[in-house]
Amino acid sequence: MNTIVNTTWDPGLIALSFAFAVVGSFVALSAATRLYASRGRLDWINVLAVGVALGGVGVWSMHFIGMLALRLDVGSSYSMLETFTSLAVAVAATAGSVAMAARRPDSLPRLLMAGLLLGMSVVVMHYLGMFGLKIYGFISWDMALVGASMLIAVVAATAALWLAFNSPTLGRRVAASLAMGVAVCAMHYTGMAAAEFVCTTSERTAIPQGAGYISSFRLPLLVIGTTVMLTLLLSLDQLFQHLRTRAVRLRGA
Repeated sequence: MNTIVNTTWDPGLIALSFAFAVVGSFVALSAATRLYASRGRLDWINVLAVGVALGGVGVWSMHFIGMLALRLDVGSSYSMLETFTSLAVAVAATAGSVAMAARRPDSLPRLLMAGLLLGMSVVVMHYLGMFGLKIYGFISWDMALVGASMLIAVVAATAALWLAFNSPTLGRRVAASLAMGVAVCAMHYTGMAAAEFVCTTSERTAIPQGAGYISSFRLPLLVIGTTVMLTLLLSLDQLFQHLRTRAVRLRGA
């Protein structure tokens, strides 16, 4: 017998997901100011830093913390294959899109193309991550809301790429990071609103088991721990680069 799953939300985890979206965006925008090394060559270390910060922390971590904020009255688990594949997609697509836009940041067609590719990769990451959520049942989708989430993702991704090359001051980066946090969360929670969970078993508390599955009770520590580690490493890298650049300028003064 199919029954609709009752859902509630954890406000604390929603707030935490927004915080990670903002922090990831800020680190990414900071790294974007250093995309070009000497002689005008693209600095691939900072391209990767943008990909990890925005794709890994700002989007992927926000997504999974946002999913954990959803409380289901059925047993659930997550497949690590889909979970970490979605992380790789988010990081690779973000880095690639930034590299594409960085070669001609003043080219509107290139910016729009990179924004489209990045936005659709965020969509793939989001719904792949949701596919990784396992219950004894299935998800019924509201396709109008799915379409709205796709549109939000593309607009937000295009805005993120534009901001990456137009936020040189600290104040502008903070404001841009807050705006990006709102945009990323809007895409995620619109996509979540499109999903209606349906249980197909009478054993509602049974937790799906399988190779590479992890209980939803253990996932928060994995996601938050991974996110904190990535954020600290990226922040230290950007701090060292800032101090090194400042030291070079002082020696040249």
